[in-house]
Amino acid sequence: MSTAKKFAGQTAIYGLSTIVQRLLSSLLTPLYTAAYLPKVYSIFSTMFAYASIFQAFLSFGMETTFFRYLNKFPDNKKQVYNNGFWVILTVSIGFLLLTVPFTHTLAGLIKIGKDIPQNDFELYIKYFIGILILDAWCVIPFARLRADGRPLRYGAIKVVNIVITFSFNIVFIILIPYWIKHQISGWQWLSGWYVHGWVVYAFLSNLIASFVTLLMLLPELFQLELKFDKAMARQMLIYSGPILIANLSYIVNENLDKILLGKLLPTNISEHEVGVYSACARLSIFASLFNQAFRMGAEPFFFSHAKNKNAGNTYSKIMDYFVITMCVMFLGVVANIEILKHYVNNKDYWVGLDVVPPLLFGYVALGVYMNLSVWYKLSDQTRYGLYISCIGAVATIILNVLFIPKYSYMASAWTSLVAYTIMMILSYIWGQKNYPIPYNLKKNLAYIVSAVIFVYLSFYVFNRNIFIGNALLLIFGAAALSFEWKGLKAIFIKG
Repeated sequence: MSTAKKFAGQTAIYGLSTIVQRLLSSLLTPLYTAAYLPKVYSIFSTMFAYASIFQAFLSFGMETTFFRYLNKFPDNKKQVYNNGFWVILTVSIGFLLLTVPFTHTLAGLIKIGKDIPQNDFELYIKYFIGILILDAWCVIPFARLRADGRPLRYGAIKVVNIVITFSFNIVFIILIPYWIKHQISGWQWLSGWYVHGWVVYAFLSNLIASFVTLLMLLPELFQLELKFDKAMARQMLIYSGPILIANLSYIVNENLDKILLGKLLPTNISEHEVGVYSACARLSIFASLFNQAFRMGAEPFFFSHAKNKNAGNTYSKIMDYFVITMCVMFLGVVANIEILKHYVNNKDYWVGLDVVPPLLFGYVALGVYMNLSVWYKLSDQTRYGLYISCIGAVATIILNVLFIPKYSYMASAWTSLVAYTIMMILSYIWGQKNYPIPYNLKKNLAYIVSAVIFVYLSFYVFNRNIFIGNALLLIFGAAALSFEWKGLKAIFIKG
């Protein structure tokens, strides 16, 4: 089996589990948008935006470091596993000590608008601290499953996690209110503690799912040993430091816009604007989904094939097909936006649909950047990842602060695109100087530019006409298939 075909197979398995996971998760968006007004939905995006920043800190860059050091110390994999987990455990204990005593202060900093009591935000924070700690303890066991080539177990646990989250949301948001309304046996007990329309039940559902996930990973956790190699750990921390800051910078690019919208807009509209933006941004889930599935398969693959003679050509070929796939998704979502908008199950949110094209294009640039980032990870030059991500984060902060007061969430959407494009360009330029990989630059740019032109025609010129949009999608897909047929045939038929 060719290496490209093996990579495609692994990514397909990760992709399938990710698709199932994300599809179930995505069903929560129409559930939430139907149950809550935009100002209430803004609580979700605000809390998850902050949580994602802390989540990056708690993982401490150890996931990528774990794969790199498995490659560097193939005869001492168990110690790499031990070190990675004990570092995260130590960081998580420190996080608990620094947050739990100060939930009141944190709630005052996080709270947006004027309608939600601060006591509620304090409770939200406590639930999220629990979610973050449990998820952090799962990072290295999940990474081990990927490194051991066990995508089916990995995917099954991830799917169970979202099934539990989804099921408890259904129970709390739909079934219990129905039970109480129709006074079914036992309704008095339920009505004694249930608070209708309280968003904390969504966070409780996540907490339960995270706890069950940790239980399912006990076989991997039981393989840990109370051994800590200080010398190796020191090397791992040096490697992971720039990765940590780069990850934090990436999270800033991805989530700071929602936080800044809540802080920079007038309090009488901030909750509504954050809710609209966050809900419409969910329509870019398909591009985000593929980026995540690609990363799941790519990271261990790239490290394991780094010493192969034709590794550079393999990475280049993967980039070609990645760009085409992302462009097809870009076009496909925009072409069918008039159908997909019903995914946000409330017309009050549709005013924000204009954010979708720039956000999708931003995910194309982000995906290419993630693909390009292989060079500094393989060459142990992770400081470049730090530089690039920090530059992107600075651009995100400056542009949002400058333009949100005037343009609201449209400023955030275009800022996301600009920041990821800057990161993509910098990674390519520095990568070709320090770790050259023979990417097909002209061909990939031709696909991206063509997709942008078709999206502009579909969304703006033809006013989101579904028939014209899908005709343009078919033209693009047919042209790409024609140009790439020989290479695809070699991989999947002869490979």
